Amino acid sequence: MARNPHDLDHTIVHHIDEKARELEIILNSDVVSYFGQVSPQYFRLFRNFIEEVHSKDPKPVISVVLRTPGGSAETAERMVNVLRQHYQTVQFVVPDLAMSAGTILCMSGDSIFMDYSSALGPIDPQVMAPDGSGYVAAMGYLDKVSEITKKPSLSPADVVFLRSMDLAKLALYEQAKDLSIDLLKKWLVQYKFKNWTTHRTHNPGAPVTMQEKELRATEIATALSDHNRWHSHGRMLDLAKLRSLGLENDDYSENNQLRGAIRGYNDLLAAYTDRMGLTFIMHSHKAETLI
Repeated sequence: MARNPHDLDHTIVHHIDEKARELEIILNSDVVSYFGQVSPQYFRLFRNFIEEVHSKDPKPVISVVLRTPGGSAETAERMVNVLRQHYQTVQFVVPDLAMSAGTILCMSGDSIFMDYSSALGPIDPQVMAPDGSGYVAAMGYLDKVSEITKKPSLSPADVVFLRSMDLAKLALYEQAKDLSIDLLKKWLVQYKFKNWTTHRTHNPGAPVTMQEKELRATEIATALSDHNRWHSHGRMLDLAKLRSLGLENDDYSENNQLRGAIRGYNDLLAAYTDRMGLTFIMHSHKAETLI
């Protein structure tokens, strides 16, 4: 007898809920997944979803399982405001990748959980293209304009490109870049570095000053925004590359229990999302799945 496809979906969602509960117990936190672009069109859905999850037997900690190609830095800031309104501690779990504005979002976490196959990326917020055709990486346009204006002479193609650029939009792109850097500097000091109290390598045991935290945050933000260093908007920055920048994350590569729980939940939800052809989904066993 053929099985009703709706019954199959119900069964899969039931298993995803169970995997979320398992991860919630291990992390001792609420668990929410966010798969999709960090986009203004999803903000109200995100806000309402977090409020619903928090209203049901809330914990002081939330763990956000994040899978995103990036998006808007302004939207990332608004999302952080929502999370911090309802939770004392915010953790991000990145089993696959969180690029661009997803990386910006992660930098607001008290902890960032990754394993050897996880990746963040250079910070490059998405902005509306000059022709209004959709969202593009701001740094791509800024880098191209910088490259052209440094040439001793311009080709006809260069002239056409520069004439097509709206100076007001270029200013907005610069502002988006500056906002991304400022957010990283603020959030790293306020959250990620809050428990960094003593040095472990240079001058071990010595207290870490606020100035040292701010300097480290500035160095990390500057490095992540330097596209001449990474050569690609989509460059994958793994734990080793992030560590070389002075950013220590929670590596669960050798924690079999935690790795199994994270992958069990993430991989099943990702497979379901891909099979359904979904570009956006939010999930928690405490609330109705948003698609």
